[in-house]
Amino acid sequence: MIKKSAIKKLGIKPYDSADYLKTEEDMAAYLEACLDEAGDDTTFIAQALGTIARAKGMTQLARDTGLARESLYKALSAEGNPEFVTIWKVIRALGIRLHARPA
Repeated sequence: MIKKSAIKKLGIKPYDSADYLKTEEDMAAYLEACLDEAGDDTTFIAQALGTIARAKGMTQLARDTGLARESLYKALSAEGNPEFVTIWKVIRALGIRLHARPA
């Protein structure tokens, strides 16, 4: 882990996937890849949704879901443990559709 002081001194910026999610297709492909990689790690999926939410705009997502922006940041972080109803509201507000297929 690089220290924040070293990052500032070097003039670099930490990598953030949200910076590269520009289109709806990018966001859907990113979530699909995360779903494939997550296995049983539900936190990984919540974080992926958080990344997509930051790319789209957390303030607008808060308005669309009726949830507080701070609550969304917490729920969709590594420390979060969101209820399914929160995940469902986020998915719908992001304009994402989930599809079932045999494993």
